Amino acid sequence: MAGAPRKAGKGAAHAITADLVAVLVAVTDGEPKIMTIASGSALPSGPFEFKHRSLQTGLRAWVEAQTGHPLGYVEQLYTFADRGRTGDATAPHSISISYLGLTREDEARPGSDANWSGWYDYFPWEDHRAGAPALIAKLLAPKLRAWARSAPPAPLQRDRWQRAAITFGLDEREWNEELVLQRYELLYEAAMITEATRDRGNPAPTAPCRAMAGDHRRILATGIARLRAKIKYRPVVFELMPAEFTLLQLQRSVEALAGRLVHKQNFRRLIEQQQLVEETGAIAADTVGRPAKLFRFRHAVLAERAIAGTKLPLSRP
Repeated sequence: MAGAPRKAGKGAAHAITADLVAVLVAVTDGEPKIMTIASGSALPSGPFEFKHRSLQTGLRAWVEAQTGHPLGYVEQLYTFADRGRTGDATAPHSISISYLGLTREDEARPGSDANWSGWYDYFPWEDHRAGAPALIAKLLAPKLRAWARSAPPAPLQRDRWQRAAITFGLDEREWNEELVLQRYELLYEAAMITEATRDRGNPAPTAPCRAMAGDHRRILATGIARLRAKIKYRPVVFELMPAEFTLLQLQRSVEALAGRLVHKQNFRRLIEQQQLVEETGAIAADTVGRPAKLFRFRHAVLAERAIAGTKLPLSRP
């Protein structure tokens, strides 16, 4: 498993291992999910081996072996190579090559420990669909302010608080949904999450959220940030949709990923203007109230809108 400490052997100080890690995303009933293993504590992963023809074939092999879920759309996310990522100084130097995959939720293979987990369980401060989560003002902001004030020189105190204010939208600053990784790393630096306690022996964490093995939550944060940015200029959200869907289902999926609401009328107008979808002629059977039309994605639009994307109108307070 990538990110997990490994027993050091002869020559371990000079060894370098490469792990392949998958951030596999789905949206179900308006909630973003990620495929996890090890009771939700890790992402599907495994070492790159000599038998693998390429990095991507190796990743696909590990994901299918651990979850029974075949990979569809996948793109390379980031390579994590800095030392000390596992918190074990005796472990071999490990490189993690991560990938982002988009799919639809289905049942994990019987007998496997794979499971679909809500990504806001790991990052509860990221879901702003109902406004800023109360834990930011009640818990995170006071702890971050105390951490900023704990720095000896005044300039460092100001720098720490400015970083906290910018990343968490404090002091009347605007919330930027794409700063997922920066927020996670700031909480790690301030010793407010479990990974910091585990890696550095800090006091008990204060942020109420699920942790992950190694630096898998850091990798997940990178994947969420990439996807939040990407849905604004590429129609990748359709990789997460069923073959037929209502415009409300499409809107809810976008909002789930962004952690923000979108302007309903502007959203629909934009989708129609860019000709991203077309009517199927059918009506959704399970809608309440006025019958909702079913749409499908126009695959020909991929070439037509390669640059334009969707330019989604996320709502601002």
